[in-house]
This record gives sequence, structure tokens and C-alpha cells, in this order.
Amino acid sequence: MRVLLTGAAGYIGSITTRTLLDRGHECIVLDNLVHGWRESVDARAQFIEGSVGDSEVVARALDGCDAVVHMAGLIEVAESQKNPDLYFRVNSLEPLVLLDAMRAADVKALVFSSTAAVYGEPTRVPIAETARTEPVNAYGASKLAFERSVTDCESWGLRAVRFRYFNVAGAWPDGSVGEAHAPETHLIPRILTAIRDGAERVEVFGGDYATKDGTCVRDYIHVCDLAAAHALGIERLGAGEDGGVFNLGNGSGFSNLEVVRACMRAAGREIEVMIGPRREGDPAKLVASAARAKSVLGWVPERAELDGIVADAWRWHLAHPNGYR
Repeated sequence: MRVLLTGAAGYIGSITTRTLLDRGHECIVLDNLVHGWRESVDARAQFIEGSVGDSEVVARALDGCDAVVHMAGLIEVAESQKNPDLYFRVNSLEPLVLLDAMRAADVKALVFSSTAAVYGEPTRVPIAETARTEPVNAYGASKLAFERSVTDCESWGLRAVRFRYFNVAGAWPDGSVGEAHAPETHLIPRILTAIRDGAERVEVFGGDYATKDGTCVRDYIHVCDLAAAHALGIERLGAGEDGGVFNLGNGSGFSNLEVVRACMRAAGREIEVMIGPRREGDPAKLVASAARAKSVLGWVPERAELDGIVADAWRWHLAHPNGYR
């Protein structure tokens, strides 16, 4: 299949592109490079610099495509609380241009990268796709708004797989492609970078949650397992099957302190942990039930152990102290 991937010069997108190419698909990457890196894009893919909000660029990128993987957008919870208008514009409104262009080009297969943040504070853990969607931050609300736009487009024949990610970590196993945000706010790369650079301490946000050690509990999924799910989603749609909503996670939760200890084991070094204030909009516990992805898509995480996820991330950070710069 010929697949357009938006936002695929970023962390998840670059690895998803490589995965699709390795499975024999043709890939076109559309990215404005505001948060992505041209160096991360596989040389086998066609690259177009531009935004999903630019109708002319999107129409050109869609030429001859069979499907779209939409990953472009903003992802920081704390930033979304400070600037919700920006998040709704980038995550909810600009991608409507993409949907209009897909309709005009008669491209009816879409995989959308959504988020577990659409669930808000869950009433039951692990979280199933049938759980209520009541986001507690603007990031989750903006993603849910676009999910609803995608559902509305089913009226003209769009078939869409909506993946609700939990926490993504790790790197391509050989350390050649990995996570490079500027600034970096995700926990595992923050800890590993601090250890690598000889920092004395690392900050964890919040120590008074109703969890086993007072810190947030999250479900971590290896980025390569996430990318494999996207390939299965695209191939399902390419076979003419229906889409749907799927959680992507391991079904196991790890506290922030457990993650810090795993990072110490991977690096073979100790670091002091400082408990800082909570971040606004952070739920106490987010753990997935990924049973539907396993039963419908045949998806099985192959790198589910936290230590293995962290070890791959450490390999990337050691090899790329300046990211892609």
C-alpha cells in the first residue's frame, strides 16, 4: 500500500515509517519539522515538508495514496493546560483539512494516533475502550474532539482505526532511531539523560497520589510494538475490514519510582529522586486493557518488560547525546 504518514519525522512516526517500509509498504512522510527531525526519516520514504493545515500541500502528499496514518499534533499535557487554544487548533481544527482532502481524493482508510488521555480519571483499571471519555486536560480533550470528527466522516465512507496510546518509550533496538524532544518532558528520557550527563538528582512530579508508593502509575509500551500495531491497522483497512477504537498498552502499570529504578538498572548508576509538585491534569493511574487489539488485530506486544524497554532507550541516549543534532 501507498501510505501517507503525517508527523512522521517525530519519535513514533519515524519508527512507524521504518516498520511499514520493512513490511513492503510505500511511505510518504508529511511533517512541518517544528517538533520533528528530518534526519529521523528513513531514506526509503518520500519526504514532504508541510502542515496538515495546508490544503495544497496535503492534496499533493495524498496523490496516489491508499491510506493515511495521522500522527501530527501536540502532545504535552502541561503545555495544553497553559495554552488550550493552541492545542485545539493544532490537534482538532487543522486536521479537518486532512479529512476534507482525503474525501476529495477518495482515500477512505485512516489510522489515527489518539491518546489514553481521552479517558481522564478512570473509574476502573485496566481501562477498556468502552470506558467513559471525560478528559481532565486540554490535550486529551483536543484529541477526543478530532476522534469525533473522524466518526462523523464515516457518513462518506471513511473507515478509521483509532489507537489510544498509553505511555510510549524505548527505541529501535540497535539505537539508531529514538526519542528526541526539545525540551524533553517524558519521564524515561529525562531520567536517562540526567544519569548520562552526571546530574545529582531527577524530579518526579507528585508523591501524594492514591497509588502504591504515592507516585503516578502508567502503562508503558515499547515504541516498536506500537509501530507494529499501526502496520496491522493499516493492513486491516487495506483488506477492506472495518476500523474501530483500540487501546495500545501492556496491561501492566509501573509507578514513577519503579521507572526511576529501572533506569538506574539499565545505566548501572544511581541518582537521587526529588519529589516535586503534581502537574495539573495528571491522573493518578492509567493502565490499558489491550484485549481488543489482541483479539481483533492479532497484536501481541513482543517487548513488554519494563527493563527491556528502558534498555533500548538507554542505548539510544548513549549513542545520541545531542539527539539528531
